[in-house]
Amino acid sequence: MYDIATRRRALALVEQGRSLNSVSAETGISRSALRAWRIRIEPLRRTGRDTECVGPADQESYVYLLGLYLGDGCISPHPRGGHHLRIACGEAWPGLIELCRAAIAAVRPTNRVYVLKRSGWVVVTSFGHHWTCLFPQHAPGKKHDRRIHLLPWQQAMVDTHPWALVRGLIHSDGCRITNWTVRNGKRYEYPRYFFTNKSADITALLTTTLDRLGVSWTRANQHNTSIARRESVALMDMHVGPKH
Repeated sequence: MYDIATRRRALALVEQGRSLNSVSAETGISRSALRAWRIRIEPLRRTGRDTECVGPADQESYVYLLGLYLGDGCISPHPRGGHHLRIACGEAWPGLIELCRAAIAAVRPTNRVYVLKRSGWVVVTSFGHHWTCLFPQHAPGKKHDRRIHLLPWQQAMVDTHPWALVRGLIHSDGCRITNWTVRNGKRYEYPRYFFTNKSADITALLTTTLDRLGVSWTRANQHNTSIARRESVALMDMHVGPKH
C-alpha cells in the first residue's frame, strides 16, 4: 500500500482543485486509487474519526477474505459512522464459517467478529472504520452490474498469495462435486470444481489467477467455470479443497 505521506500529498493536490488525471501523472498513483481515497477516506476525516486507512494485519488472510467478499460479501454503513462487513455462509459448512471468522480476526485483530444465525445460513460480521478502504470494490448495487477491479496494492497481495484468492472465491461461489459418465457400458466417476458468478470481472480475476498457477479451466456456460482435468483437480485439492 502507499505510505501515509504519499497519500496525504496526493489528496492535498486533489483538494487544490487539480484533476485526477494531472495528479496521477505527477505522482504515478492510479486514478482509481485517488478516487477511492477521496471517496472513502475523506468523509472519515470530516467526522473527526481515525483518518488513515489501516492495511490488513495479515496479508494472506486478507486475500482469502477478499475472495469471500467478492463472492458473498457486502459492506453497509452504520448510522453513527463506520461500516459493517458481512459475509454470508451456508449453515451446512461450519468449517467455512470458522475460516471466515478467523480471516476477519486476522485482518483486523482489534475488531470483534460475530456469527449471526439465519434460517439455513449465517452472517459473519464485523464493525469497523476501515472496511471501505480495505475493500474499495464496495459501492451501491449488485457487483455484477458494475465494474470490479483490484487496485495495485491489492493485486500485489494477490500475486504473493494467489491460492488464497482462489480458495476464497471457490469457498464463496464455488464447489467440488463428483461427475459421472458412461463409457462402453461402464459408469465412471470423476471430481471437478465449479465456480458460478454473474460478474465477468470477478470470474476473470479467478481465471487469470488460475492461468498463473497452471490450472486448466473451461467455460461451462456464461456464468460457470469448470476445472476437470485430473492434474488441475489435484492442484485444487492440495490448495483449496471442498467446503466443509
